[in-house]
Amino acid sequence: MKSLHIASTGMMAQQLNVDVISNNIANMRTTGYKRQRAEFQDLLYQNLRRGGASTSGDGSTVPSGIQIGAGVKTGATYRIMSQGTLTPTDKTLDLAIRGEGFFQIQMPNGQTAYTRDGTFERDDEGNMVTLDGYQLVPNIVIPADSRDVAISVDGTVQAFVGQDAAATNLGQITLTRFANKAGLEAIGDNLLLETPSSGAANAVIATNNGAGSLLQKYVEDSNVNAVQEISDLIAAQRAYEMNSKVITVSDEMMSVTARLK
Repeated sequence: MKSLHIASTGMMAQQLNVDVISNNIANMRTTGYKRQRAEFQDLLYQNLRRGGASTSGDGSTVPSGIQIGAGVKTGATYRIMSQGTLTPTDKTLDLAIRGEGFFQIQMPNGQTAYTRDGTFERDDEGNMVTLDGYQLVPNIVIPADSRDVAISVDGTVQAFVGQDAAATNLGQITLTRFANKAGLEAIGDNLLLETPSSGAANAVIATNNGAGSLLQKYVEDSNVNAVQEISDLIAAQRAYEMNSKVITVSDEMMSVTARLK
């Protein structure tokens, strides 16, 4: 009885759907998080009678064949890279990107990772780093005796050092764009890696080529919509229940068959 297998694939698909939704809900307050959505595809079909097949010698054909599906599979869990809400923090080194760019982060293993999380700190040597101590690329070093740090919309970093009346230019933060940003690979810690699907990283100056602008003393919230996620969760739960009902009905039909004498 194919319905048992078909319904089981539906239950497994909806279980994965619930996993994706629950991860979105868990990251509602994660800075720069981009929600995921599960997409499904139907499985291969068994052709019991192929449409268009000849039925007689005078050229008549079958107008519509007989196909039986085998269920469903997960096709992708892609990221929806829409802009999250920008929230003021009044913290000097907090940065939000208003646009499509990503910050570049130097990993301990030499790889370059990318993130939308702009909650930066200053380490013991004055480097701008992430919460895990990974350096921003290009590296910005803030002198220990800086009175104030200003970061412009194009990423120019300036500081008033010591008793200087004029600001000192410390460098410029660049952003990175990708042809397919949804193709980036998430590795946790709000970090993403370049993949063949994402295309090569293209470093640009903020405000140029659609990379977006920087906003100091702001961070970008998650783009998870609580109402949408709860609605999707209810729909997934009902779909799971209906597939389980198919299994119950199939079991009852098999039970009837087994009792035949």
